[in-house]
Amino acid sequence: MDRLTSMAVFVKAVDLGSFAAAAAALDLSGPMVGKHVRFLEERLDVRLINRTTRRQSLTDFGRAYYERCRLVLAEAKAADALAADQLAEPRGKLRVLMPTHFGRRCVAPILFGLAQQYPVLELDLSFSDALADLAEDGCDLAIRTGDLEDQAGVIARRIARQHMVVCASPSYLDRHGEPQEIDDLGSHHAIIYRRSGRAVQPWLFPHNGQPAMEVKPVRRLWLDDLDAIADAAAAGMGLAWLPYWLVRQRIQAGVLVPLLPEQPKFLYDVHALWLQTPHLPMKVRLAVDALAAALPKLMS
Repeated sequence: MDRLTSMAVFVKAVDLGSFAAAAAALDLSGPMVGKHVRFLEERLDVRLINRTTRRQSLTDFGRAYYERCRLVLAEAKAADALAADQLAEPRGKLRVLMPTHFGRRCVAPILFGLAQQYPVLELDLSFSDALADLAEDGCDLAIRTGDLEDQAGVIARRIARQHMVVCASPSYLDRHGEPQEIDDLGSHHAIIYRRSGRAVQPWLFPHNGQPAMEVKPVRRLWLDDLDAIADAAAAGMGLAWLPYWLVRQRIQAGVLVPLLPEQPKFLYDVHALWLQTPHLPMKVRLAVDALAAALPKLMS
């Protein structure tokens, strides 16, 4: 007899509580169910189930063996699914949560390209700067920037790093002068990003291999929208510390000027997160791989 098949019959008999119920569920005869269980018992040389004419109950070893069989069968199923994935296209709905601006500007276009490549793949994209719960929100994938909190049962893969840049408009620099080093930032007005419900984060600068230097400049404006911060900086309201991908076009057009060119840029990590699973669905794996391949080119 095939051992995996016998394990599956044994697990079904335990789950349903009787050989008769397992036989009906598996389209086998009652005696055949018994043969599968006896095959395992003889192979192991130990009793798995105490059986009487009225009831059956697991032995202590049978209970431990049952749990192991469930794991083995789950892994076998995952292996079969993995092989099937290699021969199939990603299909069904892929639900992704992502930060508003980063998602719209950087993540979504890559996922649109993936959907065009695989016509049976559906996209359900949500844009929000709020920290979401993968399990509660029922999403397949979440994209997050910055530091991550430890979460049990969640897998994280870094897929890019954002280069942060201090910038200001030419008109602001004409009025207030250009900071030459980090210490000069304290004499300038700053436009600060503040996510709703969270403390203001300092500006960070690499410091000779040590923990990043934290700077909290004088605040003139607090905004919870990165694009609005870039617009305010372009209007001459103060200095801004923003991802380079967000202000690249403004810098190339001369609307904003990058500052502290000799200072190494702080790198904000970008991660893809998904719930731990024995078998990662093909649609999720392809999405993560596509983002990891394309996003770094957008960040530079």
